[in-house]
Amino acid sequence: MIRKILAISGKPGLYKLISRGNKSLIVETVDEQKKRIPAFGADRVVSLGDISIYTDNDSEVKLASVFESIKQNYGEKPLDLSAKKASQEDIIAFFAKVLPNYDTDRVRVSDMRKVLSWYNILTANGITEFVSQEEETEGDTAEKE
Repeated sequence: MIRKILAISGKPGLYKLISRGNKSLIVETVDEQKKRIPAFGADRVVSLGDISIYTDNDSEVKLASVFESIKQNYGEKPLDLSAKKASQEDIIAFFAKVLPNYDTDRVRVSDMRKVLSWYNILTANGITEFVSQEEETEGDTAEKE
């Protein structure tokens, strides 16, 4: 599910991929309005499934795993912590609880705020399945080998 959720540089919020047009993607806002707009080749479009967070041991953790960790620690509802209004110390403490081994040199507070904001948008709109069943079974198979 998270692979079809997109972030578009320069545009606020998150978008769901609806279809592909001629030289563009047709996306829909992930909110109550469900407004459809085109995303062109000049727009920097990134799937949330492709985003990873740096960790201390020179590896990366998928954003979906970070969202799952937030869900386990705080539940499937939007958090009371506001990405815009919370202090820098509160954001760092929140992220340290969710992903204790994040790389403090490469992960900025602005990145943490974005993760918090995206989680709140997704859960407020009923999207709480971050890791699909296929990804879980692929991960289990890879661990057994």
